[in-house]
Amino acid sequence: MLTLKMLFIGCAAAGGLTLLLQVLLSVVGIGDGHEGVVDSHTIDAGGHDDGSGFGLLSVRAVAAFLTFFGLTGWWAATMQYSAAASAAVATAAGAAAMLLVAWIISQKKRLDSQGNLDPNNAIGQPASVYLRIPAKGGGQGKIQVKVQGRTAEFAAVSDGGEIPTGAAVRVVRMITADTFAVAPLDETTGDR
Repeated sequence: MLTLKMLFIGCAAAGGLTLLLQVLLSVVGIGDGHEGVVDSHTIDAGGHDDGSGFGLLSVRAVAAFLTFFGLTGWWAATMQYSAAASAAVATAAGAAAMLLVAWIISQKKRLDSQGNLDPNNAIGQPASVYLRIPAKGGGQGKIQVKVQGRTAEFAAVSDGGEIPTGAAVRVVRMITADTFAVAPLDETTGDR
């Protein structure tokens, strides 16, 4: 016969093992770091989490609920609480753990970003010459340009004359993924 204490131990074991397995898989690099969500408001038609949800029914949140529900219920049953009181205390502890984990996951999602810089976004942007750019055909220099909210450094060539260090230029076109042709601002837009 299944007793209440055995039910609590089973829940604690299932939740704890799930959390332990997730940690071990992430340590060895098998997990991709994405949290599965079973909330229809956060899953699009393709089944991908758009990151807008709270993650209340994520695997980690449900595992946290089971773990704390089981541990707290086991403790309450051991302390001779009634079955109803044990279940109430266990449910409250499980719900609190579930909400806390879901909140932590939602805060983590807010911090996540691709971090991939698309060099095409530099085209047309003003830049500063970091290392002198020789005249056309004379080699490469370096520029610093603000792309996607951060400063990036790229190799640069001139289609005209030499461009000194510190000069303001505009990125004209991409030559390779890390090399751009630039022109002084006064030649490209009339700016000085």
